[in-house]
Amino acid sequence: MSFTLAIVGRPNVGKSTLFNRLVGKRLALVDDQPGVTRDLREGDAKLFDLRFTVIDTAGLEEVTDDSLQGRMRRLTERAVEMADICLFLIDGRVGVTPSDEVFADILRKKNAHVILGVNKAEGRAGDGGAIEAWSLGLGEPVRMSAEHGEGLDDLYHMLRPLAEGYAERAAADAPVVDVDVPEDEADLEADPDAHKPSLKHPLQIAVIGRPNAGKSTLINKIIREDRLLTGPEAGITRDAISVRADWLGTPIRIFDTAGMRKKARISDKLEKLSVADGLRAVRFAEVVVVLLDVEIPFEQQDLRIADFAETEGRAVVIAVNKWDLEDEKQEKLAELKEMFDRLLPQLRGAPLVTVSAKTGRGLDRLHAAILKAHDVWNRRITTARLNTWLGAMVEAHPPPAPGGRRIKLRYMTQVKTRPPGFVVMCSHPDDMPDSYRRYLVNGLRDHFDMPGTPIRLTLRGQGDKNPFKDRKFHTPSRLRKHMDKKG
Repeated sequence: MSFTLAIVGRPNVGKSTLFNRLVGKRLALVDDQPGVTRDLREGDAKLFDLRFTVIDTAGLEEVTDDSLQGRMRRLTERAVEMADICLFLIDGRVGVTPSDEVFADILRKKNAHVILGVNKAEGRAGDGGAIEAWSLGLGEPVRMSAEHGEGLDDLYHMLRPLAEGYAERAAADAPVVDVDVPEDEADLEADPDAHKPSLKHPLQIAVIGRPNAGKSTLINKIIREDRLLTGPEAGITRDAISVRADWLGTPIRIFDTAGMRKKARISDKLEKLSVADGLRAVRFAEVVVVLLDVEIPFEQQDLRIADFAETEGRAVVIAVNKWDLEDEKQEKLAELKEMFDRLLPQLRGAPLVTVSAKTGRGLDRLHAAILKAHDVWNRRITTARLNTWLGAMVEAHPPPAPGGRRIKLRYMTQVKTRPPGFVVMCSHPDDMPDSYRRYLVNGLRDHFDMPGTPIRLTLRGQGDKNPFKDRKFHTPSRLRKHMDKKG
């Protein structure tokens, strides 16, 4: 059985700590300062034999205007309406506050199933708060300590009867990257649609970039709902939030990440945690969309971010946002392409797409570019085709002969996908210059239509090697004298 549980409450009552406890991982950022969580974060939770989806929410505050806190509150209220069950947390050491009473009234009107949890109630310090919680009129409170894992059995007995009857929902599966290709299967014609996204294995996309580039706005437009918190303020997003959706017929799981500034400018501990969370999202993704601001594209930090995605072996798509603000579109597009080719040669041929997250213009082209990049990232090439190509490349441009010894390229095969990885058997692999490696990689891109995707090329030596060739042995003096006598 499966259901959705939303954890709500005032700031700093321990919602994210309990969320991490239920999912069994440190997914949500946790800090002593209040207001760390701003977006809705979903996770697959496990409590004994119960399997369900848990939602971590921003702290409820008595603000109803269009300020950042007001937008956070509206997002949390939306999560309450989405959820099957709400767990309303209060701080057992502080007791019931006037804000708790206001929010208890709101929850009674919005959700039929509300469980009252008294967190931080370990020991005698939480006795007063647990007794006061009865006054909220939400039934018997559950005493717990999210930090120490206390009270989870009581929570289980409260959830168990409510969980009956809820439909089962599919859980998100981690993507498979860096896939080995066995040599006996490398020559077989693989199913070209085997890697296509499905409901069970959605396409994993991470959107990364500098602060205020429009990442959250872009994702809201893609999923066609105001799921992520947006606004004119830079640095609103803190957690790497994942959302499942259907985008033009493609099942996706898309990650919104915190804006990444230069390391020297980051002094706040929370911002460091946010950036680290975003980097983990990149490692979890299959395709990374590097979002640039059209007014200040390809700054040094943009180049670092794109290079990190390529280094991690992910398919990369460059998207230039706020295209609706540009007047001279043709001239600007030519300038962007020239800067891209010059500043990011390691991503030569990767898609460059102009979009407007505000109006939704260009999202169909972005969707097509992501699917193509994903297809290339999964491409397999048979050994026969590779060796025919290798012979032509060597004939057109023979490898160098350092020290008078010609390097011979004997055999080539593909050993990995996601990203494509190749091994070339050759003589003297350590003497191969980087320029010839680049010649082979660029040839692979051009001949087999693999623009932009990371390509891993490994040179490996062939032939029998004597393991004792370079080892020096110490001959005892008695044996040396005996050998001298024998002549």
